[in-house]
Amino acid sequence: MKSFNRRSFIKGLGAGAAVITSSSVIPLAGCTATSSSDSSQTPNDDDQVLLIGDNIAIADTDCGKVKGFSMRGVYTFLGIPYAADASGKNRFMPPQKHARWDGIRPAVFYGNSAPQTIYSRVPTSYGAFVDHWNYDEISENCLTINIWTNGIADGKKRPVIVWLHGGGYRSGNGIEQDGYHGENITRYGDVVFCSINHRLGVIGFSDLSAVGGEKYKDSGNVGLLDMVEALKWVNRNIANFGGDPGNVTIIGQSGGGGKVCLLSACPEAKGLIHKAVPLSGSAITANDKAYSQKLGEYILKEARLTPAQIDKLQDLSWEEYMDIANKAAVKLQEDMGGPTTYRGAYGPIADDVYLPKGTFFEEPLPNSPDIPMLFCTTFHEQSPSRTDAELEKISKEGVVERLKSRYGDKTMSIVDAYAKNFPDAKPIELLAMITSNRQNVINAATAKKHQQSPVYMAWFGWCPPLFDNRMRAFHCLDICFWFLNTDLMLTHTGGGARPRKLSQKMADALLAFVRTGNPNTSSLPQWPEFTVENGETMILNDVCEVKNDPDREARSSLM
Repeated sequence: MKSFNRRSFIKGLGAGAAVITSSSVIPLAGCTATSSSDSSQTPNDDDQVLLIGDNIAIADTDCGKVKGFSMRGVYTFLGIPYAADASGKNRFMPPQKHARWDGIRPAVFYGNSAPQTIYSRVPTSYGAFVDHWNYDEISENCLTINIWTNGIADGKKRPVIVWLHGGGYRSGNGIEQDGYHGENITRYGDVVFCSINHRLGVIGFSDLSAVGGEKYKDSGNVGLLDMVEALKWVNRNIANFGGDPGNVTIIGQSGGGGKVCLLSACPEAKGLIHKAVPLSGSAITANDKAYSQKLGEYILKEARLTPAQIDKLQDLSWEEYMDIANKAAVKLQEDMGGPTTYRGAYGPIADDVYLPKGTFFEEPLPNSPDIPMLFCTTFHEQSPSRTDAELEKISKEGVVERLKSRYGDKTMSIVDAYAKNFPDAKPIELLAMITSNRQNVINAATAKKHQQSPVYMAWFGWCPPLFDNRMRAFHCLDICFWFLNTDLMLTHTGGGARPRKLSQKMADALLAFVRTGNPNTSSLPQWPEFTVENGETMILNDVCEVKNDPDREARSSLM
């Protein structure tokens, strides 16, 4: 890691500087920078922070030159295409190479979001207040990458971090939340930070192979192939942005955590990724191929087309196609008696070509990646009382009643087990922990232990002092901590010194992991590898400590 003035940096994290975003000028956690491109200099509050011009932030790619800008000493490139427009004849096809462009292409604004139904942003929405989703244009011309770096073609081999956004496989984008922003972690750790957009939902995962033949054989996994193509682009080009193509870490949260696991099992990604960090999301299986092909038949039927007319699906607007595909999914699920597949109707498919059938990692697959992984979840992924203060008064019996439809006759024993395991937890916290239980992430880590590379486990328990302390350690909260954005994502943390202190520790651990595959750092207690026998877990909170499988007794009641 490059040298820097730690006191000035930490002070600067709360400085309330500004960054150009997709909507307006908003507060940004981060140091102000010197007016030169030497980001190793100590930031000065009086210096010019934004630099853009004819000879500033210009980099080569294999399709031509791009020009970004320098913000507080960090070079920023937004919306660089890593593949061609995926609309029209490219719909349902694997990503195609982008044509070369003449001159210097501006890379100063985020790329389009993939077709999707975006979250509500009405002024009465607490969800919009907390997450203030960033969306602009939506189109199939969405295969773009954003890059933050401290150097351009300077011969340094900086570790590369590639962020995969959340939203399941149906929604989201690379800068969906301000907590995804890459400037602070780039400056602090001297890494290259990237985030990508890729095809989602019905556009990315409609399996037409059974009705469309050879031409459509890959249609059900093109959203996955977009991610692989972005990684190939990084492999070919990231040295021009000061990065090391031989040291790439993928990290994602929620649906992005699932994507991390999928790529960690994908033969096409071998050699392109070297470490992986799934946050609050994991996957050890993909959608069933027979089901996805049957859904393709329903799509064609809903569109009132014959197999010979399948190409007409490429002529529809994405809105028209989305409507058809969603109606087809509903009809198929009705005919089959209800939802039956992982992640709903449209998601990556276990085709034994791009993703293995069965459980990932358990069988030795020499063509798949075998890389270090660091898993993390939060204590209260699904905490129901943020906007319902009355739930704070719920009794233990009330918790049992709310969970009966899910757990049936086992409900009382499950609640009792969690109450015994966590004697200081309030009933509302027991409800949150049970509905947010760690069974899936433990299953994923256990499966991963069949490989040779190390596995590490974290559990994030820090609770923000917002909504009268009802938010707790909710889904998405830890993202801004890993990337030193706690003063940027104020509606998640409240800002200030308390979250900043934990954020620095977590960023140090993440940076150690991306450099070496081991998260140990002087900022935290010794962090042992996860084992199935002991379940070693780093608890991330105001006080960080390692515990052996801290919820094992409670979790066993779910079996």
